[in-house]
Amino acid sequence: MTEQQPHQSATTAQTPEFTPRKNGPYQRVSEELAAWMRTGWADTERRDLTPLEQSDYTAKRRAALSARFPGERLVIPSGHLRTRSNDTEYPFRAACDYVYLSGDQAEGAALVFEPRSGGGHDVTAYLVPRSNRDNGEFWLDSQGELWVGRRNSLTESAQLLGLPTADVRTLPEVLRQAPDVPSRILRGYDTGLEAVLGELNKFGSDEAATRDAELLVALHDQRLVKDDWELGQLRRAVDSTVRGFHDVVRMLPEAVATSERYIEGTFHLRARVEGNDVGYGTIAASGPNATTLHWMRNDGAVRPGELLLLDAGVETSTLYTADVTRTLPISGTFGPTQRRVYDLVLAAQEAGIAAVAPGEPVRAYHEAAQRVLAEGLIEWGLLEGPVERVLELGLQRRYSLHGTGHMLGLDVHDCATARTENYRDGALEPGMVLTVEPGLYFQPDDETVPAELRGIGVRIEDDVCVTASGRENLSAALPRRAEDVEAWIAEYHPNGIIATTT
Repeated sequence: MTEQQPHQSATTAQTPEFTPRKNGPYQRVSEELAAWMRTGWADTERRDLTPLEQSDYTAKRRAALSARFPGERLVIPSGHLRTRSNDTEYPFRAACDYVYLSGDQAEGAALVFEPRSGGGHDVTAYLVPRSNRDNGEFWLDSQGELWVGRRNSLTESAQLLGLPTADVRTLPEVLRQAPDVPSRILRGYDTGLEAVLGELNKFGSDEAATRDAELLVALHDQRLVKDDWELGQLRRAVDSTVRGFHDVVRMLPEAVATSERYIEGTFHLRARVEGNDVGYGTIAASGPNATTLHWMRNDGAVRPGELLLLDAGVETSTLYTADVTRTLPISGTFGPTQRRVYDLVLAAQEAGIAAVAPGEPVRAYHEAAQRVLAEGLIEWGLLEGPVERVLELGLQRRYSLHGTGHMLGLDVHDCATARTENYRDGALEPGMVLTVEPGLYFQPDDETVPAELRGIGVRIEDDVCVTASGRENLSAALPRRAEDVEAWIAEYHPNGIIATTT
């Protein structure tokens, strides 16, 4: 990676809009070089662009949000780069609610809903324009286009998004001069804009925070039911994820010869080739590591005879993610005890999936899966019945700590701040997409279970869409039954898993 070098020189041509930063190494910029860098650049403006394919849907989403907050100004920022270390940043990912309402993924942007006197809102996308070539911004600034790549012009963005656009650097003053109306902002993404609205709001800080939180809740309520375009994106994410799991099974011998990192890297390659990235940190947990629910170190050995728990999802270029888990026997076949645990988890998952249907309580699929797990653990003698007592006290959670699933969409744990009555205590509706993922985890040091169970972790997870007539398992293309998993591995490795020397 080349070192970003902000420059400063008394002879550098300047305008008030851009001042090079005064940190880092310096190179003298002569008048001749500055003048030369202002000339000789072709016109690259793109004209007659086709709007983004989701633009009709984003317009409907904005209209729905507008109706929820009549007469109020709404500000939805996209967020900014975050420092990883010193002068390097994490890859930028725009705020989900901004993407949901605009289709745009630009850094440092904001959507502003300005209320109209006759009702409704005028919505403008405030964006960072193309770098100025006259004042040197495009090559002297570490975030100039010569360093980080070409941005869309404001005119181009307007065509793509189907929205009026403006320079985001003018937004603070625009807000200060705007009519005096109640305002809300999506917090946590732009402290500068939050400070400006803080100056203007007549509410106390606590009331302002409550009002802004209501905006977030309203957005998550709205995002619970996916429109047709979103469902298409989730199908794409799942299909890519299925291919990523096939990649991992194909490369199991290399993983045995190296570590869990090979599995993580193999899946990540598929995610980067077919999408934006992984939707969350991949869990590639082999052997006893599978009993750690969010194992992401992925630095353990991959040993024949043990199980591999792979929890991974591809995030599409439009930022929708899948979330799938399979537990694989590294040798190609389950041992008797492994198979017993696997079959119980599968039975719980089948019960959970069967409970997914429109009009059913959101909690129903979790309760159905937990009942099957509790009954199995009682039958094995690990818990003392009756099952109603176990479930009431949550005793099965010693071996199955997490919930059975969550909503899925732009976030892997989607719509997390939706109202409880719409989510946890609500009813399923067509268009909701959720995971069903029961698991059993017997810790290596848990003396309440027989020695042969210790160190075994099994989770099976699929992405399920609620339909008008029931449900659709979007990830059904991946084998789930133990015998089908074994056959799947055998297709790639008919002679068994043999480590490949690297």
